[in-house]
Amino acid sequence: MTKRTGPTSLALKKLIIETKKLGVKEKSPFWKTISEELSKPTRKRRTVNIRTINKTIQEGETAVIPGKVLSDGELTVKKAIVAAYQFSDTAKEKINKTGKAINLTQLMKDNPKAQNVRIFG
Repeated sequence: MTKRTGPTSLALKKLIIETKKLGVKEKSPFWKTISEELSKPTRKRRTVNIRTINKTIQEGETAVIPGKVLSDGELTVKKAIVAAYQFSDTAKEKINKTGKAINLTQLMKDNPKAQNVRIFG
């Protein structure tokens, strides 16, 4: 059996460290959960379709996906923000038509206290 080494991407390692630090600084279990989800192997990371996000997100709310967003479906909720580690190209285009697609680093800057957010997947 092979030994688990963790994420090999330097950008992902940096993001995991930053989310842990932000969780400690803001005393927020939300960021700790995000860092744990990002530390998982790629095959176990969350993947979510736009259709799933559209069913449960409310206007003005932020959907956080510690994984990848795929392009199946349409986002009809206005002023919705979708933050994820990765987006497929078409998913990012579809989200930006009615809402806003941002990466997790941008969410950390815009909303460090993690208010009005929901984890999907």
